[in-house]
Amino acid sequence: MKEKFTSLNLSKWIVESGQNEVLSEFPQNRFSNPDPSLRVLKAAPSRKVMVEEKINSSADLNSIEVANMASTLSELRDSMIAFDGCSLKNTDMNAVFGDGDEKSDVMIIGEAPGADEDREGLPFVGLSGKLLNKMLHSIGLARSQVYITNIIPWRPPGNRPPTIRETATCLPFVQRHIELINPKVLILVGGTASKTLLVRKEGIMRLRGRWFEYQKNDKTTIPAMSIFHPAFLLRSPAQKINAWKDLLAIRSRLKTL
Repeated sequence: MKEKFTSLNLSKWIVESGQNEVLSEFPQNRFSNPDPSLRVLKAAPSRKVMVEEKINSSADLNSIEVANMASTLSELRDSMIAFDGCSLKNTDMNAVFGDGDEKSDVMIIGEAPGADEDREGLPFVGLSGKLLNKMLHSIGLARSQVYITNIIPWRPPGNRPPTIRETATCLPFVQRHIELINPKVLILVGGTASKTLLVRKEGIMRLRGRWFEYQKNDKTTIPAMSIFHPAFLLRSPAQKINAWKDLLAIRSRLKTL
């Protein structure tokens, strides 16, 4: 038999459903205009949005202004060392600016200093540096004949990869570095340098061995080749055959200069 609907039955149903506390003496329509004093919680921004906001921050704009004010390598070095917009500066021993022939046609750009580079203040001086020297020698180049620098001048703690934020902050310095050296060929060592300067999403496995055009701020371009980082080759010696192919392509290009 169907139970008769009464106020008592309704009250019993409300209690049994767990609604056993009176919040107000008067009924409220929860679907009417909300109380303006109630704060609506919004979803947290995605990591992508947060990164974009950080890249567009004043610190990054400041690094662009500071880098572009330098008219010589000496001025760029001093400006970079004095720059406080990157927290990596607070944990390193020495800023690593560059090394080699400032008038060279060949500019090599790596990722960031390691422990050896941080101690000596020079790029590629550890085991990776020794292998890079041998790689250059194999195509008839001495280290003293090229110019070497990094995307990041300060060592990330524990040799971790630099963050997007750190890379974006330091990028104007290396862009100005390239403009002042004005090489005829760029050799980009490893994935970070390659993806950053070529503005590509592919990994080093897809980028290596291919010629790209690096575009400067004045819209002129420089031919650029991506190669494996020596540290990767030390861990993966089987890839040295591909590294050799890339070096031969670079040697052939240099002969046309």
